[in-house]
Amino acid sequence: MTQVTFDELVATHRRELLVHCYRLLGSVTDAEDVLQETLLAAWRGLDAFEGRASVRSWLYRIATNRCVNALRDRGRRIPAEPRPPFEPPEPSRRGQVTWLQPYPDDLLPDTDPGPEARYTGREAIGLAFVSALQRLTPRQAAVLVLCDVLGYPLAAVAPMLDTTPTAVKGLLQRARGAIERHRDPAGEAPPGPGSTQERRLVDRFAEAFAADDIDTVVSLLTDEAWLAMPPAPHEYHGPAAIAAFLRASAAWRAGQGLRVRLDPARMNGQPAFVSRLVGDAYERPGGLIVLTPAGDRVHGMTLFLHDI
Repeated sequence: MTQVTFDELVATHRRELLVHCYRLLGSVTDAEDVLQETLLAAWRGLDAFEGRASVRSWLYRIATNRCVNALRDRGRRIPAEPRPPFEPPEPSRRGQVTWLQPYPDDLLPDTDPGPEARYTGREAIGLAFVSALQRLTPRQAAVLVLCDVLGYPLAAVAPMLDTTPTAVKGLLQRARGAIERHRDPAGEAPPGPGSTQERRLVDRFAEAFAADDIDTVVSLLTDEAWLAMPPAPHEYHGPAAIAAFLRASAAWRAGQGLRVRLDPARMNGQPAFVSRLVGDAYERPGGLIVLTPAGDRVHGMTLFLHDI
């Protein structure tokens, strides 16, 4: 097999392999590193590839084991906790998945899950799902993604992890139970991507958030809404707690003569905004805001901080 042929084969799978690594690691930065390790290992092991499985399955086997090994050997790369420029209110709780990063929609592969998959493509890249995966053991997460996201049968997953179908079945059962305990049920289903309902909600939120109209923002939240802000561990649960944080943040900006500008984006299959802090002849990045809609309300807000 020539170098060109290898590169061409890899190119057809690169995007889905990157997403696979991201699901297991929760970090785009770490996923990109492990993908490069995967492709190097595939190139070095090309002569040993006997064609008993498809190239895609062979690459998934390498990528999955590289992710599991990275988590076992390196552990999670916990980022430093940022210091806010103002005194935030006491959080409702401190989150554990502070390494979580957003995944741009324009990097998502154009592939459909297999017929055995339990999750739709959109659900399987959502922040709630990826965050819940981070709370499983590495092998549980690997089995759940291979079986329930990619649709591989137990008999195909077993050799990928050098184990037996019986062991895979046990891991899968425990993973399914654990992920349901860790996931936050959103209640109503989210509106369709780009639908009129989603656009109306997103536009109302953006207008109110940019104007520091906290009362209107709160009116758009579900009763069980939450706000998280990786890499900071602070989480605020419920409209009152979220409002307290937003008011503290807005008061600090007002004291600095700053306002927020939001530019629409999409991350993890969800509506999002790139935020910038703008003042007189002054502008700097403010981070990313990713919304988790539920019906015609916002169930979750994840602020990926650059600055508050």
